[in-house]
Amino acid sequence: MVKAAMKEFTSKERVNLVLYGGTPDRIPVIPQGFLFSAKTAGYEIGAINRNPAKMAESHRICQEKYGYDGCVVDVDDATLAEACGAKVLFREQGVASVDEHAPVLEDLRDIDRLKLPEPLHDGRICEWLETVERLSGAIGGHVFIIGRADQGPFSLLSLLRGTQDFMMDLLTEEPEVIHHALEWTTEAHIRFAEAQLAAGAHATSMGDAYASPDLISPELYRTFVLPYEKKAAEAIQRHGAPYSVHICGDTTKIIGDMGKCSAKILEIDWKCDIGYARSAVPPESILMGNVNPSDPMCIGSPQDVREQVRAIIEKTKGRGLLLSSGCALGANTKPENMAAFMEAAREFGRLEPQG
Repeated sequence: MVKAAMKEFTSKERVNLVLYGGTPDRIPVIPQGFLFSAKTAGYEIGAINRNPAKMAESHRICQEKYGYDGCVVDVDDATLAEACGAKVLFREQGVASVDEHAPVLEDLRDIDRLKLPEPLHDGRICEWLETVERLSGAIGGHVFIIGRADQGPFSLLSLLRGTQDFMMDLLTEEPEVIHHALEWTTEAHIRFAEAQLAAGAHATSMGDAYASPDLISPELYRTFVLPYEKKAAEAIQRHGAPYSVHICGDTTKIIGDMGKCSAKILEIDWKCDIGYARSAVPPESILMGNVNPSDPMCIGSPQDVREQVRAIIEKTKGRGLLLSSGCALGANTKPENMAAFMEAAREFGRLEPQG
């Protein structure tokens, strides 16, 4: 975008400048790449999702190969629910998932019978934390590390109750019962998120896919999701670290509301126009996204990738932007397309200092 000569920064410096109002040499890249990283290192995610050494190694190998600026430590969508008592199904060649045919909650009123997770002891949370600790020790001095704290409050409750039953609860259950259960899952999520920071992550985040307008109405989002996302964001950011919210799907109808949740970073999936998102949220909100992980990253060409990266930068004018995939990159992402992603960021993502 620019031609002015500037100092080159480390990846971590580059990200921090965007987060705190400075101007780096170029827009940083933080792909959501745990599946792709595993494949790049020669592993199936199902074979390493209980092995922190290999998970950290896969992120390190992939980051060093492609030179992106940050790693999102993620493993699956089931770990926090598992630590809360949910039954989890494991696959050798795929991510673990909650068995929603055997929900741990037959009734939302049973939420207080569950034990709030202890991150250093329960389930596989400690393995995520060890992954962050290892990765931070290896490259955290110069690369930005985001430790995902798995599911946000709404999505966690969906998994504990069973998604279909929980969707019916939203229509038929007493609101105070739902809110009480969400207070519990918010506390569970905050515990994990705080532990990610203690393990060495520079930022932490939630995934709240079940809060997507693809599943619930904007009205339900404002009633049962936004207050708890806001509570989590404020609790975590009191520690002085950025917090990020990721909601899958087309968030166009709620992106303005998401901008009120207090999270420093909003992750924008590919279905939402990032130019519209930039206009709908406060200028201090950092947008992260939103290259389509399927087309172009899996089935498109390097030129397709370049064009999409350039369009994202043009729509946002490159300000308050962390380039990323809109959602998790598949293990079958083409290596040449990841290389093109980085080339496009270097070519189109040069920034002029703001006077």
